[in-house]
Amino acid sequence: METVKQSRESGGTFGGKGNFLVIMVMILGVFVAILNETLLNVALTKIMEDIGISPSTAQWLSTGYLLVIGVLIPVTAYLIQRFTTRTLFLSAMVLFTFGTLLAAVAPGFAFLLIGRVLQASGTGLLFPLLTNVVFAMVPIEKRGSAMGTIGIVITFAPAIGPTLSGIIVEHFSWRVLFYSVLPIALFVIAFAAVKLKNVTETTNPRIDVLSLILSTCGFGGIVFGFSSAGEGHGGWASATVLVPMAIGIVSLLLFTWRQLSIAEPLLELRAFKYRVFRLSTFIMMIVMMSMFSAMMLLPIFLQNALDYTPLEAGFVMLPGGIMMGIMSPITGRLFDKFGAKWLAVVGLALMGNTLWQFAHITPDTSYMLIMILNTLLMLGISMLMMPVMTNALNELPPPLYAHGTAIISTLQQVSGAVGTALLVAIMTSGSARYLETAGAGGDAATVQIMAMVAGMKNAFLLAFGLVVIAWLASFLLKRAVPPQTEDGLAQNRVTAH
Repeated sequence: METVKQSRESGGTFGGKGNFLVIMVMILGVFVAILNETLLNVALTKIMEDIGISPSTAQWLSTGYLLVIGVLIPVTAYLIQRFTTRTLFLSAMVLFTFGTLLAAVAPGFAFLLIGRVLQASGTGLLFPLLTNVVFAMVPIEKRGSAMGTIGIVITFAPAIGPTLSGIIVEHFSWRVLFYSVLPIALFVIAFAAVKLKNVTETTNPRIDVLSLILSTCGFGGIVFGFSSAGEGHGGWASATVLVPMAIGIVSLLLFTWRQLSIAEPLLELRAFKYRVFRLSTFIMMIVMMSMFSAMMLLPIFLQNALDYTPLEAGFVMLPGGIMMGIMSPITGRLFDKFGAKWLAVVGLALMGNTLWQFAHITPDTSYMLIMILNTLLMLGISMLMMPVMTNALNELPPPLYAHGTAIISTLQQVSGAVGTALLVAIMTSGSARYLETAGAGGDAATVQIMAMVAGMKNAFLLAFGLVVIAWLASFLLKRAVPPQTEDGLAQNRVTAH
């Protein structure tokens, strides 16, 4: 494709001024969409009071969002090959914007949930599309810097969400959360309509309907099951957890068999035959589980054990988000020079150390120390998240870029949901065991606080153990060498059959 070829031959981080404009407007759209993922968490209490819903019902505003993204992302590989960059990006932004408007004016829960689902539909398309555009436009020796810039979006946006939400909800209606996003989304649509050009090649792939059904049931069932467990719907043995998870596991097994058996799979799982991609995806899943654990457990501890306000709890996350935003482009440039291995080794070591420290915090631990530890955790994550992902995709032949992006994005969402539910369950069971052994003696409030401390220790120790495994695996990472020819996928298929 001429546009892609020209972009690869030009200079600059993104391969020229035209490419810079294209990617930056897409980054702005992705920033707004990803910010929206965590923007609502602090506001759920206000929403429950305003529209008169229970906590279990309100959780669907977050669970439904994750569910739609988990179901939609596997389809993005097909959509990116079928439709042009311009068409797909504008469609995703229009979906997101319409959902935002509907949520802002929603008279009740049903319309608010529909708005969130539409927002998630747009968000699920945007990040895989952006990643694929970067790999189509940017030469391999500059991809680290380009992906580091994108890393500002996917790390900084969710980190500042709780803080921004706390500020807005404390002074204004929760509807302002949605109204404040609208002008930015409309600007992105207008700018993209004028400036955005098609930079990826399109084909006319066939979509396998059975694969689509199995993917939806598989990823949707697992995300729903683990999310239900995390919300406390009867525990891990309840039907609302076991049935969706069983359906999800069986569907995913059938989905995997189907993808390896047909000529045009919905998701090309042969990407896993590449060693660096396989190892990097495993590390990324553990990183997402650990990051979600800190982002969720720390605010709970600060509010319930130390009696801080939602705004104060949100501010704990802010310096970490700023740190990630500053470090992402720096680590991107370091990746271009040195590769991903030592960035991952150092980053995971830093993560492991801070998670170990979190496992030993007490009610006497200062607010400032918790903030510093969280900032160090985010520093560790910023050192490895985008370098490891870029290294994984660099190993794939160009026909697999869209599939590799979809695989990593899907597994990140699923591992985030699984990690959140697992760590909440560990924390809850640890607290319950402490209450059983503590008995009726002592001050009730103090016992409850110490029970929460005991539960959090168990959860963070599990996260620490997972990071140690990922740290050991990181020593096996090598700088990815892309295939010599661009028909690697076709050659793989000939060999496989």
